[in-house]
Amino acid sequence: MNKKIYVRIIIILIIIASASVIIINKKNNYKNQYISQQNDVYKQNQVNNNENIISDNIKRPLKEKSNDIFENYYEKAESLLQTMTLEEKVGQIFLAKFPSNGVIEEIKNYNPGGYVLYEKDFKNENKDSILKKLQDCQNASKIKLALAVDEEGGTVVRVSRYSAFRSSKFLSPQRLFENGGLPEIIEDSKEKSLLLKSIGINMNLAPVADVPTQSSSYIYKRSYGRSAEETATYVSELIKTMNNDGMISTMKHFSGYGDNVDTHTGVAIDERDYNVFENSDFLPFISGIEAGGPCILVSHNVVTSMDPNKPASLSENVHNIIRNELNFSGIIITDDLSMDAVKSYADEGESAVQALIAGNDMLISFDFIRQREEVIKAVNDGRIPEETIDKAVLRILAWKYKYQIIQ
Repeated sequence: MNKKIYVRIIIILIIIASASVIIINKKNNYKNQYISQQNDVYKQNQVNNNENIISDNIKRPLKEKSNDIFENYYEKAESLLQTMTLEEKVGQIFLAKFPSNGVIEEIKNYNPGGYVLYEKDFKNENKDSILKKLQDCQNASKIKLALAVDEEGGTVVRVSRYSAFRSSKFLSPQRLFENGGLPEIIEDSKEKSLLLKSIGINMNLAPVADVPTQSSSYIYKRSYGRSAEETATYVSELIKTMNNDGMISTMKHFSGYGDNVDTHTGVAIDERDYNVFENSDFLPFISGIEAGGPCILVSHNVVTSMDPNKPASLSENVHNIIRNELNFSGIIITDDLSMDAVKSYADEGESAVQALIAGNDMLISFDFIRQREEVIKAVNDGRIPEETIDKAVLRILAWKYKYQIIQ
């Protein structure tokens, strides 16, 4: 009898123990899931120490008006504008490719608004030599220059690819996020801006605000690689950091690159509905505008829902969306006008004229002197009203005052 009681007791204990194990395992699973979710939230929210750092501004109606980003600087800009010749004004519109030689003469004779430097321009330089070269350029320029690079991190690095400037390349936003979330990206941005400023660079053509949906997409490795809402937070926080560090940021590539092909080597036709852009691709740009982003770079994608006949960079419709729907008051810049996607719609001289008619303020140009002459001719012929030039240059000068390019 006692033996049967012992057996029953043992069986009951085994059942109780088994049930306890199952309950504990379930609790652990729930706990692990919760911790994982909280870690994701923490990575996104640590910068602001709250659980909802995605700005409510992202969800604001697109037509709600925002302040003009340069409003405190137009009076000074207007005074300077009144002293300038047409030739000097047209020069300001160009972010030219940095020439291999003769840069001082080019600056004195043609008055560019600034230069974009590429990896070749840093190849045989060090911090001291490039700083001297760029200071000499600034000293030669009547109106101080915007000096820009694409130092995105990851696959696109112009400066940190060389050990003379940094022991290793800056990592991509995706790698940084994996290493330490958004705080890691912010710290990286601070170091990046400090390095660029130390060698005379005042403008970084970043961040990439695109929201590709496929890892195989051309732009994916350069993007944040996450949702539109998370990308909006990333862009906003990065722009705030760059503003605090005195580095000019540039959101790109409007209207959102999506999963399109490389426009350096061909035409990209984007046939997505307009509401896709409103609900996804525009969000990082809206967030960046609300954060005080001073520049938007426009792609050469043909977005059929906005303009089926022209690349975004040459489309008046696209620029009206930027100004009137997103209420952006800063500098609109074309992507490089020498890309194949533009050549399919206009030759390089004519593309500069069309880009200004469309509403761009600045043009990235690999053929600065010729395109400058084409624009001057178009103004003299009446194709471009001089007031269009004045409006763009007034904005450029105010921008330069704001970021202390012009002291």
